[in-house]
Amino acid sequence: MADMKKIATRESYGNALKELAPKYPDLVVLDADLAAATKTGIFKKAYPDRFFDCGIAEANMMGVAAGLAAAGKTVFASSFAMFAAGRAFEIVRNSIGYPHLPVKIGATHAGISVGEDGATHQCCEDIALMRTIPGMTVINPADDVEARAAVEAAILHDGPVYLRFGRLAVPVFNDPASYKFELGKGITLRDGKDITIVATGLMVNEAIEAGKALAEEGIDARIINIHTIKPLDEELICKAAAETGRILTVEEHSVIGGLGSAVCDAVAEKCPCVVRKIGVNDTFGCSGPAAELLKKFGLSAENIVKNAKEMLGR
Repeated sequence: MADMKKIATRESYGNALKELAPKYPDLVVLDADLAAATKTGIFKKAYPDRFFDCGIAEANMMGVAAGLAAAGKTVFASSFAMFAAGRAFEIVRNSIGYPHLPVKIGATHAGISVGEDGATHQCCEDIALMRTIPGMTVINPADDVEARAAVEAAILHDGPVYLRFGRLAVPVFNDPASYKFELGKGITLRDGKDITIVATGLMVNEAIEAGKALAEEGIDARIINIHTIKPLDEELICKAAAETGRILTVEEHSVIGGLGSAVCDAVAEKCPCVVRKIGVNDTFGCSGPAAELLKKFGLSAENIVKNAKEMLGR
């Protein structure tokens, strides 16, 4: 862990846009006066004629994105998750979702790990909001390698996509030489027979660490990375439910409407089993250092281990 490279997925997003620009000449990027923070400024510096700052007017930016997409452009519209999913929701729904336009929403600074910016900026409702829009694909990458791959997958997808990126630097655990991103397909990172831990975003690395700790206590935990929350890989989830009988979901998002709810929807209908959700428990965040807040809200490997053992009666 100590010597593992760490990169914030918002950095991965900005770098991917710049690197993919020559391959996709119709690619344009919009931002709402936050290019330095969302890292779209990386693209802006390299391709200023393909970058448009729409100012602090996120709803208007989504309307502009819809118009450009309707005119044939490959459009990324970016802001903090709180504004891209929250403030602009009605325009995203009616101007992008309803006509099913291929606008890609790059939402950064999601979740509790926004840290000192506090509750108003710590968006833990965005996955829930975006899941409700018909035809919207929702992606929450776990590290630099996955985030870069997700950006190109979004470009290639014919329809609207919501991509969730974080502010906090996180370990890069995927191997770029062997990693393959497949939209709508989860990844089994570790097999196991006793319990399944299903994680998304920056919680995936915590789940990996929890799996190691559980193994030391003789508990065989299956670890699944769900980078695409919608459409959910129900086949993989139901296979795990049938084979381990217990699922523990982990997300840096509200326990209402996010990954845990998506998993519960799937198993309740197709493969009933015991499910427990770790996430933000119907509360607002608070200001503080990101690492401390994650522990405060139970978004840690230690709390994953604790809950897994409780589910197993250990």
